[in-house]
Amino acid sequence: MPRPASARPNLPRQEIRLSVDTIVFSLEGPELRVLLVRRPVEPFAGREAIPGGFAEEGESLDAAAKRVLETETGLRDVYLEQLYTFGDPRRDPRGRVVTVAYIALVRPPAPTPRDGRWATLAALPALAFDHARILEYALQRLRYKLEYTPVGFRLLPEEFTLKGVQDAYETILGRSLDKRNFRRKLLSLHVLRPLARSARVGAHRPARLYRFDEQKWEGLKEKGNVFVF
Repeated sequence: MPRPASARPNLPRQEIRLSVDTIVFSLEGPELRVLLVRRPVEPFAGREAIPGGFAEEGESLDAAAKRVLETETGLRDVYLEQLYTFGDPRRDPRGRVVTVAYIALVRPPAPTPRDGRWATLAALPALAFDHARILEYALQRLRYKLEYTPVGFRLLPEEFTLKGVQDAYETILGRSLDKRNFRRKLLSLHVLRPLARSARVGAHRPARLYRFDEQKWEGLKEKGNVFVF
């Protein structure tokens, strides 16, 4: 039987702090990159980390993520969505800190951050806290979302070629895609608006430019995993 309330021990109250961390992705040619900042103070002083900070009292999580990202890197008005909550009691040596992670996607050309740098996923340093785990989860989530949302277009310029779309998807997924099948499936969705101008890609003949049609995508949302390739 449970002990009566009067018999329960008086346990010390544990302070729990709330932070936000944002994994910022960008594409640069054949490389998927992530934005890192160097920590100026302990813990992990001098080590690189995902941009992040504590939420202020009365501040919404989305507002905190936008504020911290702009304060630490100068980035603003980027695509931002909540990812996951990480609450391992040992994730921060300062005490119990629960962090809500976000994903941000930046179109090329990615701006130079006020502080920090763009690092390729193939050459990441040892990150502070549990940020390597958060980054791995964010990459898995990004790849998964390619299958049922147009999130990949958030990493492309406003105007792009079909080759540019396939290159982006192959870079994010880390594997090759059949050119004919990819283009047939992509065009069959009718979410790309062809433009009256072209762009030259390398030594190849000019390729038609397209824009993603957000309104047409809205009509496809209820059909399930329409972006599977």
